Amino acid sequence: MKILVTGSAGFIGSELCLKLLKQGEKIIGIDNHNNYYDPEIKIARLSRFIKNKNYKHYKIDINDKKKLRNIFKIHNPDCVINLAAQAGVRYSIKNPEAYINSNILGFFNILQNCRFFKIKHLVYASSSSVYGLNSKIPFSEHDSADHPLSVYAATKRSNEILAHAYSHLFDIPTTGLRFFTVYGPWGRPDMALFKFTRSIIMNKKIEVFNFGRHTRDFTYIDDIIDGIIKVLKNPPKRKKRWNSFKSDLATSKAPWAIYNIGSNKPIKLKQYINAIEKALNKKAKIIYRKIQSGDLKDTNADISELTKKFRYKPKTSVFNGIKKFIDWYKNYYQIK
Repeated sequence: MKILVTGSAGFIGSELCLKLLKQGEKIIGIDNHNNYYDPEIKIARLSRFIKNKNYKHYKIDINDKKKLRNIFKIHNPDCVINLAAQAGVRYSIKNPEAYINSNILGFFNILQNCRFFKIKHLVYASSSSVYGLNSKIPFSEHDSADHPLSVYAATKRSNEILAHAYSHLFDIPTTGLRFFTVYGPWGRPDMALFKFTRSIIMNKKIEVFNFGRHTRDFTYIDDIIDGIIKVLKNPPKRKKRWNSFKSDLATSKAPWAIYNIGSNKPIKLKQYINAIEKALNKKAKIIYRKIQSGDLKDTNADISELTKKFRYKPKTSVFNGIKKFIDWYKNYYQIK
């Protein structure tokens, strides 16, 4: 297949491109290389495959309608995986406009091109943050996701709703994947594992919010990539009849689907920090803070739908995953 991957220099996007290229697929990569975090790590991620004969890279923003449409016109991809987005719950409180531009207007441009170029399957990144005020644990795709707690979460829920409209109106198969706290080698420097590891190594204090009472469904990058590829190769079909259960997933006949993709093995944030300390053989200096605006207290993915339909099974425990990240971190930054 010819697959267009947006956010191809990002954490998940680069790992996905690497895996798809190893499987012999042809990849068109798009990334705007913004400076939300250190752009150098994006260049380093790309260096692993940018010279592959089956990879073509474009440094553009999905908000650029003309350039984006031209790429679709030149390459006419079979499928699209949209991972380009402005990330970060907390940053969305400070700079909401960046999220509207990238996550809503940019996603609209992707949908329009999928429509006009008759894409066989659009897979796009959603987020566990869409569950917002939903207090039922574990989070299920059949639960309400209509009360987000941040602008970031609201844009991701908007993506799901827009995708449904395009699936219904234009028969475009679309699948949204609600990622649950993805971590691992080549991860994002703004995320907890990266920040905690760096601070502990440098003997700096780490800030732990909600007094460390958070639980998180941490999902290792390899398990995420495995799930994305399984879903990509099985686009949803238009349904002939309504399903028997009541939820927004059941009341549509459109070729549209949403899945949680997590580990279904949440742990306390304190345990997570303990695992980092053990892997580093060094204690953290912790400052406890109250919960921040926009944060969910707990996340836990019900992955039964993904398991039932695609035999998805996470393989990496959080303790092994943290060790793999720290081994990579020390090698990347040349720390003895």
